[in-house]
Formats: sequence, C-alpha cells, structure tokens
Amino acid sequence: MSAAERTDYTSLVPQYSFSETLAEQEAELETNPLLQRLLAYRSRYEGDPHRPIYHYVNPENTLNDPNGLCFWQGRWHLFYQAYPPEDPRQHWGHAVSDDMIHWRDLPYAIYPNPEECCFSGAALVEEDRVIAIYHGTKVGNMVAVSHDPLLLNWEKLTGAPVIPIASADGSPLPYRVFDPCIWKKGDHYYALSGGTLPHKASGRRTRANFLFRSPDLVNWDYLHPFVEDDRFTLVGDDGACPYFWPIGDRHILLFYSHMSGGQALLGDYDTERDKFVVTSQHDFNFGAFGPGGVHAPSATPDGEGGIYVIFNMNPAKPTEGWNQIMTLPRRLTLQGTDNIGRDTLLVEPAGDVESLRREHRQMADLTLPANQEIVLGSVRGNAIELMAEIETNDAPMVELNVLRSPGREEFTRIAFYRERGFRSWDRYQGWQRDKLAAATYSLITIDSSYASSLPDVRSRAPETAPVFLERDEPLRLRIFVDRSVVEVFVNGRQCVAMRVYPGREDSVGVSLRSQGQDARVASLEAWQMEDIYR
Repeated sequence: MSAAERTDYTSLVPQYSFSETLAEQEAELETNPLLQRLLAYRSRYEGDPHRPIYHYVNPENTLNDPNGLCFWQGRWHLFYQAYPPEDPRQHWGHAVSDDMIHWRDLPYAIYPNPEECCFSGAALVEEDRVIAIYHGTKVGNMVAVSHDPLLLNWEKLTGAPVIPIASADGSPLPYRVFDPCIWKKGDHYYALSGGTLPHKASGRRTRANFLFRSPDLVNWDYLHPFVEDDRFTLVGDDGACPYFWPIGDRHILLFYSHMSGGQALLGDYDTERDKFVVTSQHDFNFGAFGPGGVHAPSATPDGEGGIYVIFNMNPAKPTEGWNQIMTLPRRLTLQGTDNIGRDTLLVEPAGDVESLRREHRQMADLTLPANQEIVLGSVRGNAIELMAEIETNDAPMVELNVLRSPGREEFTRIAFYRERGFRSWDRYQGWQRDKLAAATYSLITIDSSYASSLPDVRSRAPETAPVFLERDEPLRLRIFVDRSVVEVFVNGRQCVAMRVYPGREDSVGVSLRSQGQDARVASLEAWQMEDIYR
C-alpha cells in the first residue's frame, strides 16, 4: 500500500515509554534499544570528510527543520524533523544539551498518527510542562505536551488536530494551516500559522501568517492575518516555520522562505489589535535557499531580553546516508534605536563554543602588503575557529581564505569590501566624500566558487551581506570552519554562512590578502576545535 493510500499512519519505528524521574530515565536510556541504535548508527560516519564534528548533525539518516528549541529544567532541548530509515516520514528527533554546544542524542520524541508526517512547529515552556505545537500533514496543526525531566514522553491533546486543515463542511477557509508557533498573552494562548495571501497588485502569493487564539489549547478561534506594514519581504516569500518572541523592547518574527531562506521581521506588537507592525527586516540567508544556504530557524528567549536561534543548512553535495546540518546557535539582541529610529540587530555565536578550543595559535601586528597573498604556515585545519582584528585602512578589499590547498587549487574566500554597499539615507549628512562614506554600508562575502574540485558539488553564488562599520572601526571577524560549513560573524552585527566541500585532503590552509593598498592584522588567533561526538 502506498503512503497516499494509507489511513493508519502508525509509525514503524519502535516507541518506548519512560519513567517520570531523572534517575530512572537515565537508567532506562542506558539500555534503550532505540538509543543504542542511534549511537551505533552515528559511528558509521566517523571517517566522512564532510560531516561536521562540532555542529549538530542527527545520528541516523537525514534531517530537516529544527523545531521547538527550549530550556526546560536546566537543559536545552532541540527537536528536528527526522526521517528514520525504516519509516522515512517526518518524526520529531530530539537532542539535549547543558551548553547548546555538546548535544546528546535522545530517542525520537513525537511520532506520526493520526497525521501522516510531523512537520515543523515550536515549543512553549510553562512552569509544569512544555507545549509543542506543530503541523500534522493531511489533518492540521497538533498540540502535544510533556512534563518529564528529559521530555521523553509526549501526549497529543485530543489525539486529533486542534486546528483542522479543512472545514467540517468542505467550505473554503480564510486561512492556511501550516507550520505554527505559540505564545501566551494574559489568559489566552496564541498560535501563528505560516502561509500566504495573494499580493494586492500582482496576485502572486506573499507571506501572510494567520493568527489563532485559544483559552485551553484545544478550542481555537481564527482572528486575522497577523503581520502589518511588511514592505520588506519578497513577493513569493511564504513565512514558514515562524517564531514570534519579544526582543529588547520590540518583537521579532523569525521565519523561513522557500524562496529566500531564513530571515526575520522586527517591529512592535500591538496587543490591543493583536497585530505585528513591522519596522525593519534582517536576512540570515542572502540569496536563494539552496544549494548550501541557511534554511529554517528554531528560536527561544534567552531570559535576558535576547533570542537564541539555530538554523539548519541545506546541502550542496549528495552525501551517503545523511544530509543537512545545524548552524551553531546564535544570540540575537537589539542594540536599541537611535534618534532617527534605526534598529540594530546584533548577531553573535551562542553556547559554550569556547569549550571546544584546543591548540591555540596567536600572532599580532602583521602587515598585509598590497596585492600579495600571505599564507599562514602555523594556522591550518578543517575544523578550526579564527578570530581576527584587521585595520583595513583604505584598501578597497581584504580577504581571508580558508580550506586552501597548497597550490590554491581549492580555497573558500571570505572577502570584506569597506563602504561598497548601499548608502543609508538615514545616516546621510551631506554630499562631501567623507560624509557619503560614513553613510555607506560595507559588504561581507563568502565565495565558494573554487572551494571544491569534486564533480558533484553545486557551488553557491557568492553569499554577500551588508554590515555597517564606522569609518575608524576595525574589521573583527570570528570564523568557524567545520569540514563542510563556514560561518563568519562580523563585528557582532552580521553573520554569513555557507556549505563547502573541499575534495583534497590538503585543503586545510589559511591565507590573507589586501587589494590595492596595505592593511594591517592587529591580531589573529586560531584554535583547533574538539569533536563533540567523542
């Protein structure tokens, strides 16, 4: 019987119930057959040259969107769309961490039935339980709850969709039922469902997001489209995988577009009208969603006014038995608005990533002569962290290459172009050269055009993002290289990331170059990074 003909969607994956105390759960996990299978499956990939060693990758088969990132009873929990080998429909996979970096695999958390597949959703932590809301394909949005220490046991409320995908009489609905998120205001829960509405001018679909309200998680009323004054997203963006949380004194709506990848809207939550009034936008992906781009978010408050978010990343090469990875967790905060209302979103790595550092190398006061590539003989590796502070001076472009082979047959290029982006009219003070430059964004680029010589790698067009630096501000880079992923954080204000797949074992070098004029490396530090799975 084909999947389309099935009416009983009971999973073929073994499912276990666990006790209600932490000590009992840990003892049961020691001998749990499913967990032992997952751990054994993970060991199959230890020699894979492109499988990351300190970014999270699920233990068996492929994964997709991260879901339900949350903090419960002293631990971080990450769920994700998993595809078990014996029943490769989406289940919710599960990992737990004390520091958001060292992840421990747990058995699958949420299994399909009555839904065909468990698509994406979010989690809300309450005092005595964690609520998961997610899309159950073919039936609608589901709610499940858990309260045990490791969130191993889940109960689906009513055993049926709480927001059905179709009306009882078959009449058209004014909303789309898709990936949801959840929050609570007063005595009511709110759920936001991803989706689209026809664009007023063109008729093409554009991101909408539909708002629902419930007093009890079971009975939901549809209110209206939630987002107002969005002049930023593309026609065709569809608002999948939404996460709506406060950030500073504003609110942020993170989501995924099947056109343009991960992004966010910033604005104000009008709680009287239950509308989100958008004032600005931030991209986490700077081109099409694939190949090799930043995909869907999962986000949760950090307890200090910021947001923790983790994304999955799309592949750019077929890999045997596994696919996709997670980014490092990122912390998003607002620097605040100035006297003309600008929002500055800060983006920095989160979690205890410093605990992975080994074999420290350091150099300082290194001149980069114009138009000469400087290869750093003492800094090498394909699982490293780099921190650099560079005085670019008047050089129009400074580049740092990683995963470089000795003959430069392969390299991944990270380039910075000072004041080569769009001019900000908000910052504009006059037509004089210095004033124009002071109002102009810089650009950061990852270029994988020469990253791999393998025949089945699909190069991504250069990933280029704006970042504003003051005229006298040095360039500060924090670069994470992990086998097939490169993430670059720039002055705490921007991050670009890309999948790359070097084909040569000797593509482990690092070099720098300044174009046109001299630049200066004030400091550069490098560390080899530890394997979190050992």
